[in-house]
Amino acid sequence: MSSSDGKINPAAIYHNYCSVCHGDKGDGNSRARGSLNPPPRDFTSPTASQLTRDYMIAIVKGGKAGTAMVGWQSQMNQKEIEAVVDYVRANFMPANISNDMNRGRLVYAKNCSVCHGDKGDGRSRAQASLNPPPRDFTAPAAKTDLSKERMLKSVTYGRPETAMAGFQTQLSADDINAVVDYIRSSFMGMTSIEGISGTRHGKGSPAPGAHGMPGVGMAGAMAMSPQHTPAKSLSADMKAPLPHSLKGDAVKGAAFYMSNCATCHGTTGDGRGPRAYFIMPKPRNFLHPASRQELNRVALFNAISSGKLGTEMPAWDKVLTQQEIADVAEFVFQRFIQPPAGTGKQAKIK
Repeated sequence: MSSSDGKINPAAIYHNYCSVCHGDKGDGNSRARGSLNPPPRDFTSPTASQLTRDYMIAIVKGGKAGTAMVGWQSQMNQKEIEAVVDYVRANFMPANISNDMNRGRLVYAKNCSVCHGDKGDGRSRAQASLNPPPRDFTAPAAKTDLSKERMLKSVTYGRPETAMAGFQTQLSADDINAVVDYIRSSFMGMTSIEGISGTRHGKGSPAPGAHGMPGVGMAGAMAMSPQHTPAKSLSADMKAPLPHSLKGDAVKGAAFYMSNCATCHGTTGDGRGPRAYFIMPKPRNFLHPASRQELNRVALFNAISSGKLGTEMPAWDKVLTQQEIADVAEFVFQRFIQPPAGTGKQAKIK
């Protein structure tokens, strides 16, 4: 994802394409984690340091067989792929002093992790011996308490009545600035993601606007917002059965939907789940008239199965059986797409 001036924003790329599985902090703790086997890679684990840059670039480009990791070479160019890999390596992966030249991360690994922990959460071997305990940079209070100026002063001069010593004699001003930026970016979530809603979907295509998104097929319907619905579309056959002679169980599908899909599509199917604010294009609003014209059981089954590249809609056929996908599709169809005739209300699934 490039900004209007042509500069690549790797933080925005990671947020829009990778965080749905790998988590906002790169640790694999995402909503999708419990449903993916094998689980998403935890870039913060010690074993992640064994991943070479070239290997990671190859995986991002071509995907990885036997996992839900798909290839992104049709969505991102080479420089964007390299940028997001470098972002992951610089912000999430443990520092490897022998071959890693990221300045702030190396300073942190050599001087700070002994107390504040490898993940910045204060969970270190020294934690039990320090009173007060080391600062947890991942806690919400860190964002409100710690300005960059205060952090620079703390690293330079230390903190009174704590074990935090000053580093002005050991570190240069540039090193102190670099380690503070690293902590704020990697642990406190202060990385700039300006322009995050301008994700480009499809090589060479413009960022999606409010009046259309060309080239989106039915398989990706769930991930499209109403304003991205093609201007000309035929009403689908709402009597068409599920593929493969499957019969969906809406009750079972409801349980899975509420645990995994509602975070984006909302508990009421309106596309306003808790993650929806951060997603572009917005999750599909199943209650919109266009949805009720286009999303029959077949379209829902295909969208859940295949996902949609360039959106946060994953391919669930990597982890669910066809029957489980049919159950979710049936629930969405009965609950949101075709409520009881004449009532205009959603069907109640008990």
